[in-house]
Amino acid sequence: MALETRTIQVTFDARDPRALSTFWRDVLGYVHPAPPGIEVPEGTEPLDAWEIFLEKAGVPPEKRNDASAIEDPVGVGPRVFFQRVPEPKTAKNKVHLDVRAAPGLTGEERMAALEAECDRAVALGATRVQRFEPEPPMSHGFIVMHDPEGNEWCLD
Repeated sequence: MALETRTIQVTFDARDPRALSTFWRDVLGYVHPAPPGIEVPEGTEPLDAWEIFLEKAGVPPEKRNDASAIEDPVGVGPRVFFQRVPEPKTAKNKVHLDVRAAPGLTGEERMAALEAECDRAVALGATRVQRFEPEPPMSHGFIVMHDPEGNEWCLD
């Protein structure tokens, strides 16, 4: 009997779930979902609706940033969840995201697209770590980055 495919959620441990989710929302083009049972009008920030929702639910102010999530607005990519943890990041990630910023491009055209995306990500709060040049056929080139909390990821 074949196992049905599963969907996945990517979870980040974070010092500041709301800020880190906002960074990744902007990098990935994702959105913050509305609170359960709440319709957020077009042009309204869902995080504001969450603040009201959590207040009405009796969640104390110091607990309202314990978690945050973002979703692909077209439903193709995985949901990304951010949970507050007390300890700081202390070691290299064992798993990381590759943000596919130059699909189908090769050579200098690919690297120029990655550099442009790198500049955009740095403006959002990322840190550039290292550029790796193309080494066909095994690598088309990529840029290693850190998010605002030091998590490694790649522009690929």
